[in-house]
Amino acid sequence: MIGRHGDAWKVRVVAAPERGRANASVVALLAEALELRRPDIRIVSGAGSRDKVVELAGISSAEVERRLVVAQKVPT
Repeated sequence: MIGRHGDAWKVRVVAAPERGRANASVVALLAEALELRRPDIRIVSGAGSRDKVVELAGISSAEVERRLVVAQKVPT
């Protein structure tokens, strides 16, 4: 689901990359893992690509890192 990939984080969603479904799933996954509202997460680059850059509002990078580490350890 979520894991470290070099300096980035890798997420895996099952939604097909059609009509924005995969992007919506990525946003939903991050919202849940980071305990953020979906409007606070925006894909700023790579909407049509496997590699994406997201912008997160209202949270520090250190807190993002901490929450993703915790989410990574939660069994699925």
